[in-house]
Amino acid sequence: MINYKDLGLVNTKEMFAKAMKGGYAIPAFNFNNMEQLQAIVKAAVETKSPVILQVSKGARQYANQTLLRYMAEGAVAYAKELGCKHPEIVLHLDHGDSFETCKSCIDMGFSSVMIDGSHLPFEENVALTKKVVDYAHQFGVTVEGELGVLAGVEDEVSHEHHTYTDPAEVVEFVTKTGCDSLAISIGTSHGAFKFTPEQCHIDEKTGRLVPPPLAFDVLDGVMKELPGFPIVLHGSSSVPQEEVEIINANGGALKAAIGIPEEELRKAAKSSVCKINIDSDSRLAMTAAIRKVFADSPAEFDPRKYLGPARDNMEKLYKEKIINVLGSDNKLED
Repeated sequence: MINYKDLGLVNTKEMFAKAMKGGYAIPAFNFNNMEQLQAIVKAAVETKSPVILQVSKGARQYANQTLLRYMAEGAVAYAKELGCKHPEIVLHLDHGDSFETCKSCIDMGFSSVMIDGSHLPFEENVALTKKVVDYAHQFGVTVEGELGVLAGVEDEVSHEHHTYTDPAEVVEFVTKTGCDSLAISIGTSHGAFKFTPEQCHIDEKTGRLVPPPLAFDVLDGVMKELPGFPIVLHGSSSVPQEEVEIINANGGALKAAIGIPEEELRKAAKSSVCKINIDSDSRLAMTAAIRKVFADSPAEFDPRKYLGPARDNMEKLYKEKIINVLGSDNKLED
């Protein structure tokens, strides 16, 4: 059993309380490798932002759970090396699909886990979430539950259609499970293809697709039922069109890739939404930089020469999200 505190990590409890009081959201960035982790930590330190390092079940299998433990510990040490005296870093399991997966992560030093029982009938979701909460809370690990279903594809999570969260169910769910935060569905979606062209309209000035608005009435309903309770938004990448265009100009084939407008995320971040998940945007930033290097220098084969620019481009994206979307900059103690 490895306790997250021994790795220098924190859980989300105090972090979320500060975010709700301050009217901002914590960035939850998924990572799979060293370059992504370096970019996340450097961006968080340079903007003085708390940060959540997210690992999906697939990423955990890809990176190896033992290496992830040391990478998380290294992230804290790296933040301090960069000059951050008191880093606030969470290692979080994204979309845990079973009690066993969540338990394994808790035992390996994760400070926060998500149990996603949203595809189950309500009572089964409650029972599974409560089982994870009961185990996690013994060790001070915080737990995120989910009500409602997001459309889209992210690693093992795949749904063709979304189901909005029912505000009438949230009090019973939170009360019975004891979860520390709740992921809800208000129209965000996983992946880089969040909406079909038929769901969008075309902006006359830019010629680009504009997605349908988020269901803020659902969010308002949830906040009315659960005042002051931490809310989470998954599938919140904006799919920057400049990155998509670079990818497509250099051999890519991302057609009709579209995400959540940043102005809608800014609005959400000022509410009880205190954690916003971003994954696809960093994948796009990484891929765009790598494709450009390969197109400009087809003889290049040194990984540092293409992964370095990819890391820099991701860091730039993370900083933009922290400062201009989530508002979590300058929130760390000196």
